[in-house]
Amino acid sequence: MAPDPATTAAPPRDAAALIDTLDLSDLQKEMLRSRWLDQTGWMSAKATQARRRYFALRVPTVIGGVIVPVLVGLGIGAACGIDAVRILTVIVSGAVAVLIGLEELFHFGDTWRHYRRTAEMLKGAGWQYLLLVGPYRRSRTHKAAYPAFTSRVEEILAEDVEGYFERVAVEGPVAKSSAG
Repeated sequence: MAPDPATTAAPPRDAAALIDTLDLSDLQKEMLRSRWLDQTGWMSAKATQARRRYFALRVPTVIGGVIVPVLVGLGIGAACGIDAVRILTVIVSGAVAVLIGLEELFHFGDTWRHYRRTAEMLKGAGWQYLLLVGPYRRSRTHKAAYPAFTSRVEEILAEDVEGYFERVAVEGPVAKSSAG
């Protein structure tokens, strides 16, 4: 079975070792580590965290959503224990409503997809640079491709910030609390 991309999307640790072998200045290598490698790992970790939270809310919501109609059906025809079934139905319904409300408030699904997209874009751009392929194929050295690569990383990070505020934070708890 293939590894789960949500848990393996960060660049491997040997990417840092690979950076050390490039013919770049120490400052350029440090910038690669801090702006590309660290950001890619951070985005990947945030995506994994949001994914876990999303499924922690969604799985019980789906299960509860299936259980409520069953409980309602049991409550209609049951002569004994009808109060217990009604109470359980109310509790499960309330729990489902709370879980749906939390997902709506925190947008863990949107956050997960947002950070996963950015992490994959950063990772892809980095590997293209390290292999001198794609937009960097005309460069003979990493030093020559460095300005184009750093520019692309900054574009991706700027798109990330803009996209976060357009798709995630606009309706999230931060935006709602600051609007009031």
